[in-house]
Amino acid sequence: MGSKVIYLHKLGRMPYLAAWELQKRTALEVMKNVRCGREPGHRLLLVEHDPGLRKDDYTPEIEAELRQIGADFYRTNRGGLITFHGPGQLTAYPILHLRSFSPGIKWYVCALERTVIRTLRALGITAQTSPHTGVWVGDNKICALGLQGRHVTTHGLGLNCNTDLQWFDHIVPCGIPDKGVTSVTRELGREVTIREVEPYFLEAFSEIFNCKIVMSQPDFEDKDIPSHHI
Repeated sequence: MGSKVIYLHKLGRMPYLAAWELQKRTALEVMKNVRCGREPGHRLLLVEHDPGLRKDDYTPEIEAELRQIGADFYRTNRGGLITFHGPGQLTAYPILHLRSFSPGIKWYVCALERTVIRTLRALGITAQTSPHTGVWVGDNKICALGLQGRHVTTHGLGLNCNTDLQWFDHIVPCGIPDKGVTSVTRELGREVTIREVEPYFLEAFSEIFNCKIVMSQPDFEDKDIPSHHI
């Protein structure tokens, strides 16, 4: 397949629910474009969230405890079990018409995992997949994946850059006991910010997805998607 164009939106710090609403609007617009025979207008949203946890079946008591320590708590339709989003984590939401790249979700999951592994390799970290979801350094998860969408993808991944890993002490990440979490900062033994990791991630993403990433307008989150960018 030829190289696709994906429009990049750097959203900065944003509450989770605002980003989720934006994902849904964007996915509807991409699907509308496809049905009307236009270019899909694939999107890649990069965001850093306030501290928050996502889960579908935690008890009200545990939810209350998590809120008490300062974490927002959301129940969503993403795949995977509980996960944490917060400061110091590069969160990427690709909003893609999947069939434009590959007919299957399995390919998409593998492509995201390979993107993260290539990103980390460029930074000097050896990472791999496991029978569990996400990307791992040994027995420690460094990047969580949670996806949704048969035709247009939503949700995505959270790569721990300089995340405060103590947040994970309050949950069983992705429902996997006896496993740990780590970050780029911990693995390299120095402070590594999202800003430092971001260009490596975008380069790896463009290579794995065989796409051209084009910067879009900075005020994207405050309005509907302009038709001239589709």
